Amino acid sequence: MSISILRTADAWWAVTPTGAAKVATDATTTGELLADGLAIAAASASTDTVPVDTLTLVSPVTAPCRVVAQMTNYASHVTDTGGDPGTVPLTFFRKASGSISGPYDDVVRPAHVRLLDYEVEIGLVIGRPMPVGTSITDDNLADYVAGLVVTNDVSARDVQLPQTQFYEAKSYPTFTPVGPALVLLDADELKRFTDLRLRLRVNGELRQDMTAADMIYQPVRALQALTRFQRLEPGDLVLTGTPVGTALSAPPKPVQFIASLLPPATRWKLFFQGQARNPRYLKDGDVVEAAIATDDGTIDLGAQRTIVRDAS
Repeated sequence: MSISILRTADAWWAVTPTGAAKVATDATTTGELLADGLAIAAASASTDTVPVDTLTLVSPVTAPCRVVAQMTNYASHVTDTGGDPGTVPLTFFRKASGSISGPYDDVVRPAHVRLLDYEVEIGLVIGRPMPVGTSITDDNLADYVAGLVVTNDVSARDVQLPQTQFYEAKSYPTFTPVGPALVLLDADELKRFTDLRLRLRVNGELRQDMTAADMIYQPVRALQALTRFQRLEPGDLVLTGTPVGTALSAPPKPVQFIASLLPPATRWKLFFQGQARNPRYLKDGDVVEAAIATDDGTIDLGAQRTIVRDAS
C-alpha cells in the first residue's frame, strides 16, 4: 500500500487516515529518509497526528541531487510540435537541482524571460544506488524507484530554443516545483503507472490532460538507457516528460518550410514575434495547478498550486 511522505522545514511526515504523523528520523535528505524504512513504517501506523493542512510544506525531494529529464516523451506532445512519435529518440537533459522549489512556492520569472511555459510531469524518485551497468527490468523496477512526485518542468522558451540546449532555460530557481507528496509505491501499484492521469490548469483553465499511457518510453526503458552511462543515487529525481497542451506549439507545415529558407537570425525573430502574441505563456499573477492521480483515485500524488511572479 502506498505511503505519502510530506516534508516541512524541520521534519518529515507520513500521511495516515487521521492526519500526518511525524517520522522519527535524523534524515536530512530524501536519500537518507528512504534508507530509514522502519521509521517510515512506524509513522504510517501512528495515531499521533496533526491535520495535514496545518503543515507548511516544502519539496519532498531535497537538493542537491541529480535532476534528469526525458525530452519530448509523449506522443501527443511530439505530434503537436510537428514531429513524428515513431522517429523520436530516447533523449535526456539535466536540470540544476537548485531549480527545485516547494509545491506552493511562487514561480519567479526572470526579467529577461518573455516566453515562460509549463510542463506537468511525473517524477521518479530513486530509492537505491544505481551504478552504471545496473540491469533494470519490469520485475525489479520497484526495487530502484521508491516513489513518484508531481513536478512542473517550467521552461523559458525564448532562452531554450535559440540555444538548442535546455540546461539554462530549465534551471532557474523555482523552475522545478515538486510535491506536495513523495508517494512510496509497492511493485503492484507501480505497475499501474500508465493509469496515472496528468492534469494542469492555468487560472482554472484545463491546459493539459493525458494519462501516462501516451508515453513513448516508459520508466523501465528510460532507466535502462540512463544506467548505460549515468549513475543514480537514492533521492535523485527523473522527470518523465509532458503531454500535449503546453503554450509552445509548432507553426503549420507550410510556415515551417518557408521559415527553413530564411537566415537563422531572421527565422528566430519572426518565430518569437509570433510567439509573443500567444496568450498561453505564463505571466505575473497566473495560478498554475498541477495534479496527478489514477482516475479511480487509488493512487494520488496530490496537487500543487503555484503563482507566477515577475522578478523584482
